[in-house]
Amino acid sequence: MVFITSPNHKTLNLNLNPKTTTLQTLKLQIEQTSHIPISQQRLFISQSLQLLTQSDSTLLSDLNISPLSTLTLHIPLFGGTQPPAVPKPRLDFLNSKPPANYVAGLGRGATGFTTRSDIGPARSAPDLPDRSATTIGGAAGAAPPGAGRGRGKPEEEEEDDGEEKGYDENQKFDEFEGNDVGLFASAEYDDEDKEADAVWEAIEQRMDSRRKDRREARLKQEIEKYRASNPKITEQFANLKRQLYTVSAEEWDKIPDIGDYSARNKKRKFESFVPVPDTLFEKARKEQEHVTALDPKSRAATGTETPWSQTPVTDLTAVGDGRSTVLSLKLDRLSDSVSGLTVVDPKGYLTDLKSMKITSDAEISDIKKARLLLKSVTQTNPNHPPGWIAAARLEEVAGKIQAARQLIQKGCEECPKSEDVWLEACRLASPDGAKAVIAAGVKSIPNSVKLWMQAAKLEHDDSNKSRVLRKGLEHIPDSVRLWKAVVELANEEDARLLLHRAVECCPLHIELWLALARLETYDNAKKVLNKAREKLSKEPAIWITAAKLEEANGNTSVGKIIERGIRALQREGLVIDREAWMKEAEAAERAGSVATCQAIIRNTIGIGVEEEDRKRTWVADAEECKKRGSIETARAIYAHALTVFLSKKSIWLKAAQLEKSHGTRESLDALLRKAVTYRPQAEVLWLMGAKEKWLAGDVFNARKILEEAYAAIPNSEEIWLAAFKLEFENHEPERARLLLAKAREKGGTERVWMKSAIVERELGNLDEERKLLAEGLKHFPSFFKLWLMLGQLEERLNHLDKAKDTYDSGLKHCSNSIPLWLSLANLEEKMNELSKARAVLTMARKKNPQNPKLWLAAVRAELRHGNKKEADILMAKALQECPNSGILWAASIEMVPRPQRKTKSMDALKKCDHDPHVIAAVAKLFWLDRKVDKARTWLNRAVTLAPDIGDFWALYYKFELQNGTDENQKDVLKRCIAAEPKHGEKWQPISKAVENSHQPTEAILKKVVVALGKEESAAENNRQHYVKWLIEKEKYWKEKLVHSVLYYWNFCSRIPFY
Repeated sequence: MVFITSPNHKTLNLNLNPKTTTLQTLKLQIEQTSHIPISQQRLFISQSLQLLTQSDSTLLSDLNISPLSTLTLHIPLFGGTQPPAVPKPRLDFLNSKPPANYVAGLGRGATGFTTRSDIGPARSAPDLPDRSATTIGGAAGAAPPGAGRGRGKPEEEEEDDGEEKGYDENQKFDEFEGNDVGLFASAEYDDEDKEADAVWEAIEQRMDSRRKDRREARLKQEIEKYRASNPKITEQFANLKRQLYTVSAEEWDKIPDIGDYSARNKKRKFESFVPVPDTLFEKARKEQEHVTALDPKSRAATGTETPWSQTPVTDLTAVGDGRSTVLSLKLDRLSDSVSGLTVVDPKGYLTDLKSMKITSDAEISDIKKARLLLKSVTQTNPNHPPGWIAAARLEEVAGKIQAARQLIQKGCEECPKSEDVWLEACRLASPDGAKAVIAAGVKSIPNSVKLWMQAAKLEHDDSNKSRVLRKGLEHIPDSVRLWKAVVELANEEDARLLLHRAVECCPLHIELWLALARLETYDNAKKVLNKAREKLSKEPAIWITAAKLEEANGNTSVGKIIERGIRALQREGLVIDREAWMKEAEAAERAGSVATCQAIIRNTIGIGVEEEDRKRTWVADAEECKKRGSIETARAIYAHALTVFLSKKSIWLKAAQLEKSHGTRESLDALLRKAVTYRPQAEVLWLMGAKEKWLAGDVFNARKILEEAYAAIPNSEEIWLAAFKLEFENHEPERARLLLAKAREKGGTERVWMKSAIVERELGNLDEERKLLAEGLKHFPSFFKLWLMLGQLEERLNHLDKAKDTYDSGLKHCSNSIPLWLSLANLEEKMNELSKARAVLTMARKKNPQNPKLWLAAVRAELRHGNKKEADILMAKALQECPNSGILWAASIEMVPRPQRKTKSMDALKKCDHDPHVIAAVAKLFWLDRKVDKARTWLNRAVTLAPDIGDFWALYYKFELQNGTDENQKDVLKRCIAAEPKHGEKWQPISKAVENSHQPTEAILKKVVVALGKEESAAENNRQHYVKWLIEKEKYWKEKLVHSVLYYWNFCSRIPFY
């Protein structure tokens, strides 16, 4: 095989034997391969650049050409011709100077003209000579030589004239100033001009900066307007893209591939249909036959080769027999012929057979080419380790593992100092031979850490691994990796001795020092850390470890150690990174060193923070730590912040919330006691302390706290109401009545009068309740709740006319109160049916436009009376007036037929994606479709967005009762109790009922669930009645139609025919 390097830098591969091939044969082969004539071939030996000029009958071996030699092919350039000149552009004359006296267009009869830009600025006419004073001879004598008629002035005279003009007529034309280039075009540009230009430039920049904000705002507004009117394709389909996460993998697979519907592929296809010849059917029949015998041609070929014309064998029985034969051959090859025992994995031999890769002809040729190139690489540069590694891996891929081992072994001989070659040899070697290979490797390269680590991995016993690693440490005592590996294998006593030696050999590695300190006793650990601090004076981990050591031994000097450490590090020039130290504090908290964590925060939290940014930065740091679960770190940050900002109520509240969520009742009580000491005027702190005592069952201390709060803030209505609630909820109505009476005497607000009426209502004192409400309305006629309570009182007593008068009076004072309008509409519907209630709701919508609650009440009133069409019309108007109302969209979803609800829910989510009412309505759809997981997800989202609405909690709890486990039910119940919901269309009537006034949240939740069940049952019964009514109506009309037909038939039968 001979390689030829052609002029185009490509290598030709000629399969020739230099001992039997002549020079003439070589040239003929080159001509056949590259189409270069023999007459133009010049061959050189690549290494010596010797020209082969011998006779054509000379053998290549006589010319010192051996197999795998490389020759260079050169083609001479004959003749002395020059390359053709580059042609000039066609319009080159436009850039050249015109000839003298040239007038454009003169040949076609045009007349030349002159403009002002050609002659320059205006100037006075030159002095003309006096023709009368000159004679013909004088004129001729005065003329310079060579100045004949029509030739103009000489060149020297023209240049002088140009200097007198003060400008250049051939200068470049200026678009702004014409050809004059300003008044001072010929003046020099000196320092004063430069200074003036700088001043004007500064003025321009100043004026531009003053207009910058308005210009940028206007530009931003124009861009937003343009984007709103011309949205991108991605923005138009963004709402559809958001729903793609609901598509399952099976639905993705069912989506068909889009075809090519471009115009160029929409050409009309002309299809012709012709009869099928019989030969085609005969061929198909033969292809489907089972071949059970060889034809004569195949027998002539001894049956080992299938002729080209034979039909492929499709006999499945023969294919199965062939596979069984291949399997038996595979098992025989893997069996041990000496002992007769098989070495095949009984569980994985089928997998191994399945993983066998049948390479194609192209892959085989690629492997051959790669093998040839890598062989050339290893022969030309045997000291190149990657070449040997690549050659061995190629043989491994080709399935020749033995050849790969031989190649890598030769690579180890050629490159004995390459650890990569030895590692590859160890990987390719058999399990028994790998140890021998790695032993030879460490002998050749005793300072290679990788080889010693690999040698330790080959050992299966820990003692042997430790022995190998210690042997490696004898050659490489400063290898941290080897020290770590040998320490991990040793027991505690041996590890301590090894670490003592390790820190002597590697004194600048902090992990070894810290590991040794953890293994030593308290006194020895202090000595170790002191030595480590001497060696590594800029390492903060040493000081932090020392603080943890002191904390673990019960010492109180943790803060001093951290403080000294920070000062020492700053003296060494180390920059204290606040974020890094906070991470160390969190790590100390996770390790159980709370005092160290607090000391780090206390000494580093203020580093690098401006004074005006301290509060905001510290609160943000505490919240981030809280999110990451570092509660002690957040508590330490708040504690330090409270030492600086003693009077900041917001920080006290943040710290109290942290203690309430993650602390104990004692720690929260201590924090609140300290808070009201520094902020005695903060009502919320007093109330939080009293509420925590009340929830803990300590009513006495809760009263005591409220007494102290009243002493600190004597005229606080919140404290009066909190004391009332404490007594009222603990079934002390008399004490609550006395407190409210004192509050009314001291000029209580409308809330005091309302609470007083509530107490009397619960006690059953209706006359006293009416009296208190009447007196309260005298003082506060614009407080709608008092009017509402008075009207509800009359309704309970069945005094409907008085209730109506009360609501009318209340609406005169509070025309914007939606609950009053709704109560009046419900009362009118009860008294005078739908017409009067419809008028009331219409009046309410006129006085309170764009109110979704009024629209919803009107729609539901129509539905209660069976006016479905009118309800749909009202709902359409409501959505036009309130397009972003969640309660209206939720009601519209429930109103439409079931097949249309999905489309309606998509429209609702486009308008109000984060509205809890819409999300709850969508969750109901998933619930009806039995999509339990999706329904649970959407219900959880609804209660997360609106935890104060009890209807969503009741719906969620009912769903879990039907479809969830006990754990899910308990979790929902626990979350509802913690949220303490107060609102909801179903929740409020039940929670504010007199019989449920002292019921806990759990009991009210279960009652609301029962009410939802009754409502669903009633709706189902109404639906069944409606269907039954439709069936009876249809039956009635059918019977009536039959009677009409019979009557008509009888009538027609009596008519005589003529």
